[in-house]
Amino acid sequence: NDSGVTGTGMVTLEGDQAIVTVEANGVLAGSPHAQHFHIGAQGVCPPASADSDGDGIVTTADGIPFYGEIGASLTTEGDTGADSGLAVDRFPTPEGDSYTYERTFSIDQATQEAFAAGTAVLVVHGIDVNGNGEYDAEAGQSSLDPSLPLEATAPAACGVLNASQMGQMPAGGADTGAGATSGIEEQAAIGVGALAAAGAVAAGTVAYRRRQAADQA
Repeated sequence: NDSGVTGTGMVTLEGDQAIVTVEANGVLAGSPHAQHFHIGAQGVCPPASADSDGDGIVTTADGIPFYGEIGASLTTEGDTGADSGLAVDRFPTPEGDSYTYERTFSIDQATQEAFAAGTAVLVVHGIDVNGNGEYDAEAGQSSLDPSLPLEATAPAACGVLNASQMGQMPAGGADTGAGATSGIEEQAAIGVGALAAAGAVAAGTVAYRRRQAADQA
C-alpha cells in the first residue's frame, strides 16, 4: 500500500505462550495501529494485484485469501483473541512515527499450529492515503467496521514469520512468498527480518531473502 512502514518482528514460543516484540517505523503518529497474527490461509502477504476494486488500496479483506483470518490480536492490554481485532483503543498509538511493542500472551491451538506449519503472518494496519496526518474517510469506510475509516484498517506492513536461530532476530528482509517451515522445536524463535509495505517487495528480492531465510533455519 505504499505506506512507507518498515520494521522487525520476533516471536518466541514456549508452549502456548508467545513472547512478542514488534518494532515499526514510518507509522502514522497519534493514531492507533492494529496488529495481528493472521492464520489459516496460504501464509503469504498479498501482492498489489489483490486490490479487488482497483482503487489502489489492498484492504484487509483483500488480503484474507493470502494471509488468512485473525488468529491473535497484538493489543497492549486485555484480551488478545480474534474478537479484539478492531479494539482500536488497545493497540499501539505512537507519539512519533515509530513504536516498539512487547508483550507475552497465550495463543490458541489454531495459531500454534499455524506457527508450526510456517503459515503465520504478522500484519500491521493503518495507512495515511492522502497524507493529511490522520485517518479520515476520504478513501472510504472500512468494510470490517463501517464506523472506521478504510485507512484505519488497511494493511501498512506484512511479514511472513519463519523459524530462526534461537533468540535471534532474523537477518534480511521480509519473505512475502509462499512456503512453509516445519519441525519447529517446542521452544523456538520465529520472526521476520523486516515487515515490508504491502506489495513493495520485488520478486527477485523475495527469492533472495527466501533463500537466505532457508539457510538460517
